[in-house]
Amino acid sequence: MKVLAIIPARLNSTRFPQKLIKNLLGKPIIINVYENVKNVSLIDDCYIATDSEIILDLCAKYNAKCVMTSPDHISGTSRIIEVAKKNEADIIINVQGDEPLVDENVLNPLIKAFDDKNIDIATLKLKIEDNSELVHDSSTVKVVCDSDDYALYFSRATIPFKRDDDDTKVNYYKHIGVYAFRKEALLKIENLPACEYENIEKLEQLRWLYNKMNIKVIETKQFLHGIDTKEDLEYIENYLKNK
Repeated sequence: MKVLAIIPARLNSTRFPQKLIKNLLGKPIIINVYENVKNVSLIDDCYIATDSEIILDLCAKYNAKCVMTSPDHISGTSRIIEVAKKNEADIIINVQGDEPLVDENVLNPLIKAFDDKNIDIATLKLKIEDNSELVHDSSTVKVVCDSDDYALYFSRATIPFKRDDDDTKVNYYKHIGVYAFRKEALLKIENLPACEYENIEKLEQLRWLYNKMNIKVIETKQFLHGIDTKEDLEYIENYLKNK
C-alpha cells in the first residue's frame, strides 16, 4: 500500500497574511510541517502543493518537494486532487500547512485504519474537556459517530445537544481536519456536487457523508493546535520550546 502525503499551501490568509512563511523555531511554518510529515514511517512520499511562486522558491531553499497547482482551487481538497491524479498511490494524506504539531503519532493510526476495506476516508477527533468553551464555539467543528466510530454528522453547532438540565454525562468531540483518503474515493469527490448541509454549515465533509462515503473517525490523545493568528504562532513556539 503506497501512501502519499500532500500539504496544500495557499499563501494568502485573511486572518494572518502569509502565515505559512512566518518563522517558527528558525524555519518557516510550512517547512516545519513538511519535515514532520516527511519523517512519518508509513508515508512513502510527501509534496507541498501551492499556487505561490514565493512558497515554491522557499521549498527549493529547504529541499522540500513542491509542485505548482492551479490558482483556481477553492479548497485544499481540490488542490490535492490535482496532485493525486499525477501520482501513483493507494492512500492520500491531506495535512494542512498550518499544523506543525502533526506527526507520526497522529498520522500512522490514520494510515493503519485502511486495513479495513470498508473505509473510504479516515479523520481524527479529540475529546473536548469538560466545561470547555469550545463546546459552544461555532468555529470548533464537532463530530458524532456510530458504534464503529464512523461519522454520523459534523457540525458547528453543539452536538449532541443536551436537552435536559440534569447530571447526564455528555462527551463532546472536536473534529481535527486531517484526512486520509483511498485514492478512488478522493477522485470520486471531485465530481460530487455540494449538498444542502454543506452549504448551510460550510463543511465540505458533509458532502461526503451525504453521498454515503464511509468516514472513519479515530480518536487522538495528542495535543494539536493549528496556527490561525499571530497569537497562535507565539503559543505554539512557546509550547515547542518547553516540550
